[in-house]
Amino acid sequence: MNYEKLARQIIQEVGGKENINSVIHCVTRLRFKLKDQSLAKTEVIKELPGVMTVVISGGQYQVVIGDQVPNVYAEVSKLIGKETVEDTDDKVEKGSLFSKFVSLMSGIFMPVMGVLAAAGILKGFLVALTVLGWMSEEMGVYKILFTASDAFFYFMPILLGFSAGKTFKTNQYITATIGAALVYPTMLEIYNAGEALTFLQIPVVLMNYTQSVVPIILAAFITAKFEKLLLRAIPKSLQLIFVPLIILVIIVPLSFIVIGPISVYASELLAKGAMALYSLSPAITGLILAGIWQIAVIFGLHWAFIPIFINNITTVGFDPINALLYCTVFAQTGAALAIALRTKETKMKTLSTTAVLSGFLGITEPAIYGVNLPLKRPFIMGCIGGGAGGAIAGFFSGKMYGGFASGGVFGIPMFINPEGANSEFYGFVVSLIVALGVAFILTYLFGYSQKVQLNQDQKKSA
Repeated sequence: MNYEKLARQIIQEVGGKENINSVIHCVTRLRFKLKDQSLAKTEVIKELPGVMTVVISGGQYQVVIGDQVPNVYAEVSKLIGKETVEDTDDKVEKGSLFSKFVSLMSGIFMPVMGVLAAAGILKGFLVALTVLGWMSEEMGVYKILFTASDAFFYFMPILLGFSAGKTFKTNQYITATIGAALVYPTMLEIYNAGEALTFLQIPVVLMNYTQSVVPIILAAFITAKFEKLLLRAIPKSLQLIFVPLIILVIIVPLSFIVIGPISVYASELLAKGAMALYSLSPAITGLILAGIWQIAVIFGLHWAFIPIFINNITTVGFDPINALLYCTVFAQTGAALAIALRTKETKMKTLSTTAVLSGFLGITEPAIYGVNLPLKRPFIMGCIGGGAGGAIAGFFSGKMYGGFASGGVFGIPMFINPEGANSEFYGFVVSLIVALGVAFILTYLFGYSQKVQLNQDQKKSA
């Protein structure tokens, strides 16, 4: 693949450099914010060699590339310049409130998703090794690796503070400092000791903010609004020092006295609400959510659920929702595997085989956009398989512990109870096998026709 050529073509077809407000990338997609989306030639972009599809969602124009997206992004960055890449657009995005929320969540969590998933997977492997008796918590190797896996979650307010600051277009170092204040060792010691604390005779309700999500995001949002007021009121010659100073003096105490406690209580209510919905019927919840989950992923709506997954772990110690959805990756992979075995067309066999390998590693875009969606029926069979697997995961009450797993075989240990593997975990593993098996069998028997494939290829070449 000629990355520079593809980057130039994409920039040209989205309306040129002057039509791009900003661009970032995730695991498989270039995510543009365009000044005028109507200028983008979507059908032309879809047909570019190296492009799987285009998704317009959450105020973003998303060009799906696959696992080569970092290389294409690097070339796009060179061509459009650093300022546009880092997002200098201050315009208020149009769209529904939910669309704006999804866009904000993707902006906050996308930059940290790689290390978030890596830390969660490492935690899962450490649990598996201790459960199997191959490693002890007293070993130096365990302690150092556990530190590596737990550091992200422990200091999450700092990292999310930086990410949220960038998303809300305020000083990221100030918001990261506010996050650091929330997990400052002295404050944690006072909390653990149960000591009373006041600020200007105002009682402070101390809480443990390690691994928290909502407090720092809300604090960063308020900081962004407050900073704009200060920049208007304070002379430019004094802004460098006095804007950060006033923000820290006001926002840090406000975070401990008001923002933090309210956020924690709201987080607990959110967790209780999610658990109440789940407890009505875990199997039916799994059947429905897992059945439609990959559709939500296509439109980028899954970002709205990530704070819920992490919040559940923070507040109750585990998350059952992601356990219901995890099998959907294996379901779409199973459908692609059936195509790889059935098709006689060389290009499709190569594409589907590559998609299967990516799918087992947790990246489903090659399977969805390169194989299943273009053929239509395999994607539907994958959704059916996902629903079946989700129902089984719900029936056995599968749970994700201590971190976040984004998909694939390496995330499976994340679902082992720290006290040892039990029926919940074994049922969860069965859900993955069933999802893959059902999608594979249905696609192999009913989801693929060589004649349909030939007709589609002829239409493309016409």
